[in-house]
Amino acid sequence: MSKKSIPDNELELFRQTVGQVQRITNNRLHLTPDKKPPPRPRSSDPDYASKLDHAREINAETVSNEDTLNYLGFGLQKKVLKKLRQGQYGLDAELDLHGLTSQHAKQHLLKFLHHCVEEGYRCVHIIHGKGYRSADNHPVLKNHLNLWLRQHQDVQAFCSAAPRDGGAGAVLVLLKISDKYRDAQTELLE
Repeated sequence: MSKKSIPDNELELFRQTVGQVQRITNNRLHLTPDKKPPPRPRSSDPDYASKLDHAREINAETVSNEDTLNYLGFGLQKKVLKKLRQGQYGLDAELDLHGLTSQHAKQHLLKFLHHCVEEGYRCVHIIHGKGYRSADNHPVLKNHLNLWLRQHQDVQAFCSAAPRDGGAGAVLVLLKISDKYRDAQTELLE
């Protein structure tokens, strides 16, 4: 391979561009460790259970496998529940609680609802099953879900889903709009 010759004017232009340089006498590089960043405390997970209002009296009757669930929060019109039942609110997320114990289902539900509210989701689909494999055909998750959703501060309404979406084994839940999204909507309307 032959060495290319560089014209003097290009060599001079290169030296002007590069500027002052120093010859390296040693090819070893000594790395000095950077200072470690100061320790930060771990961020604790939010208390999801704080959204449940245990003090509020709930008149939730025990339901059986094929019974449907309905709930409309205080101050809402019946049209809201009708629209929810007809699927006029677009679904934003879905949660499947099949096969979970009551305790795990509650944890998943509260975390899911918290995430949905933070993301600005309005309508979610929760599958709980009909409880055919429960003792005495008494649906445990369905009854617990009926109570938990009524106690949750961010739930405005819920109803059993249409047969194609799970029927009596699933619910559609209408959530409150988070404050950060409510402010953005107000600005858009002004």
